[in-house]
Amino acid sequence: MIYTFTNLEESIKSLYLSLNITKPYEIDMWQFANKFDIWIEFEEGKSELVEPQKDMFTICLDSRISPKKQWQDYAHEFGHVIRHVGKQHELREYFRDLQEFQANNFMYHFCVPTFMLIEYNVSNCLDIENGAKFVADTFNVTEEFAKKRLVLFRDKILQAKADEEHRRYMEARYPKLVYSNETNDVLKELDLLIKKRKGVTI
Repeated sequence: MIYTFTNLEESIKSLYLSLNITKPYEIDMWQFANKFDIWIEFEEGKSELVEPQKDMFTICLDSRISPKKQWQDYAHEFGHVIRHVGKQHELREYFRDLQEFQANNFMYHFCVPTFMLIEYNVSNCLDIENGAKFVADTFNVTEEFAKKRLVLFRDKILQAKADEEHRRYMEARYPKLVYSNETNDVLKELDLLIKKRKGVTI
């Protein structure tokens, strides 16, 4: 099976590799905070992102929740820093909802990066109930979080398998076409015309 990384998965992988983080036990929110000049504070209250001055961010984490939930909240708020610009409270409701959806999606992929998850036995990861405890322990997230992340991963794996089966079916049903000499001549002329328009020397 060919697993194609999404743009989000690729960008998260690049982010981790920029800090030489390749294993789950190396993940540390303080490293990302240092890299992006983000302050982290712990207060009794809902976790939130604060921008006291332009391009200066503070992630306030709820001091009453577990370290695992704090990490998950951090990832959500960090997603806003990475992906969104401007004051969210000034946005229309539907656009705020979109940004919250994007931050949640970022959170699941950031806390459990695909490039690390895929290193483990994929068939075990597809068993949501049994795989959740392993993922929760390995990536320092809650089991509820791990289940949701594994559902996303399973759906992507199943889609990749379905795409591959469909590709094989289409290739078997419609083998590569052999064009006539006339069609090949037309294709050559089109190619020359495109190169001329792009200013390519022929």
